[in-house]
Amino acid sequence: MSCGEHHETNCSEVLSEVWLFLDQECDQARRELLATHLDECHPCLEEYGLEEHLKALLARKCGGDLAPDELKARLRARIRETVTVRETTVRETTASHEGADGVVTEVRRVDVEVTTATATAPGAPRASAD
Repeated sequence: MSCGEHHETNCSEVLSEVWLFLDQECDQARRELLATHLDECHPCLEEYGLEEHLKALLARKCGGDLAPDELKARLRARIRETVTVRETTVRETTASHEGADGVVTEVRRVDVEVTTATATAPGAPRASAD
């Protein structure tokens, strides 16, 4: 979407980030840039207003509580602790046979084994059983 006017941030970019803006999940500099655009651009402001009303309605009906910063930090740390290891083993076996007519027949077999494991990163604290 574009309103046809020149802005520091284009309309499509602003509207794609309006939910981050509404949820206060972007940094202060980005928040100020988006707010400036919304102040200058009437079509985006209308779109933002609709989404703001929808967000408020959802908050009223669904509780609207933001996750505490401590919980967010613990979740981010836990996500960083979990490591997925994927190992691929390829084994190739070749056998050849020379026939009486001098023709060499070669048979090649390739076995591929993929294993995936999820583990806690080395040195990461173990989760306690509460």
